[in-house]
Amino acid sequence: MINLRSEREIAIIEQAARISAQALKLAGEFCVEGITTFEIDEHIRKFILSQGAVPNFLNYEGYPASSCISVNDTIIHGIPSKKIVLKKGDIVSVDVGAEFEGYNGDNAYTFKVGEVSDKAAQLLEATENALLRGIEQAVAGNRIGDISNAIEQALAPFSYGIIREFVGHGVGQRLHESPEIPNYGNPHTGPRLVAGMVLAIEPMVSLNSPEVSYVGDWEVKTADGGLSAHFEHTVLVTEKGARILTKI
Repeated sequence: MINLRSEREIAIIEQAARISAQALKLAGEFCVEGITTFEIDEHIRKFILSQGAVPNFLNYEGYPASSCISVNDTIIHGIPSKKIVLKKGDIVSVDVGAEFEGYNGDNAYTFKVGEVSDKAAQLLEATENALLRGIEQAVAGNRIGDISNAIEQALAPFSYGIIREFVGHGVGQRLHESPEIPNYGNPHTGPRLVAGMVLAIEPMVSLNSPEVSYVGDWEVKTADGGLSAHFEHTVLVTEKGARILTKI
């Protein structure tokens, strides 16, 4: 079931999204050479708790950390570790959310550690642009396929792989709700968008092949070892267009 949010609910989700966005911004400040991903996760956890919220990833279906920190060829669900030390040239996807008064925010960004390769920089720019093009279609009256197609078309000039196994989703009292939002598809298809829907739109893109491999219970990597990028915003669908709730 797709939920439409009341003004009261939207106000609470805005708070959850604001805390999520601030936590993500803080994480980016710590994506520097020599730090471990475990340390970044600790900063995220402490910040979210300081805001009167809780990290909604922690213990989600058994997930062991407050954020997902995925380095280079890890697409999503990278588990923070004392053994993973960031180095110059890495790209680091941080996915984090906060639950506030029973409602959730969710966002992700791929950060650079110092100077990165031209290929990496272009991948990040293209993926973030695809997210923004998708968000432009999140207006009442459109359909989910319009978001999906906009993302796919924004990436069409490149030879990148769009990850198909994982998709965007609704957000609210649960971290993952209906509808699913693929990052590819046909326009004018899928559920119709209605004002009051809250969506997490999140393209995940690999430098080369879209094929994935699974490591352990959580981590998902590119099958060919190539780089990957992940960008995400929580947005509110309105009659006039999408309002980005996780924007700072």
